[in-house]
Amino acid sequence: MVTAKGMSGWGGAGQPTIVAIFPDGTSAHQDLPESARIFLDQAYSSLDAPDAAAVMAGSAVDSMLKEMGLETGSVYNRINEALAQNIITQGMADWAHSVRLGANRPRHADKDRPHVTQEEARQSVEFAEALGQFLFVLTARIQRGLKDATGDDAE
Repeated sequence: MVTAKGMSGWGGAGQPTIVAIFPDGTSAHQDLPESARIFLDQAYSSLDAPDAAAVMAGSAVDSMLKEMGLETGSVYNRINEALAQNIITQGMADWAHSVRLGANRPRHADKDRPHVTQEEARQSVEFAEALGQFLFVLTARIQRGLKDATGDDAE
């Protein structure tokens, strides 16, 4: 089932403007590596369960870093290594650590703050999506654009 929320114009005349559709139908981009795409899709679909969404977003980030060849050590180490290798910026590393810590709270049942808020979960999913866009989607779009511009079939 799909539902929509609309707003009518002044005085209620005319067709309403659709302002939201439920469920939102968001899905991870096809240019993401399969594992990261599956984790991110699960994060999107579990936003109504913030702890689950945060864990899935953290797993998507970890999967992306592994896909970049950063496979050893902890997620903490992979984020720092991505920064050291200039794969990500300092700001991205800071946000990635925030996502990592948010995912750890429910995963390890943190005694003082075991749950993430809806907003924290949304921000974690937003970062995972942005990281995927930066590391994989943009690169694939550039490669396709160059191929189209040059007519070259070699990648």
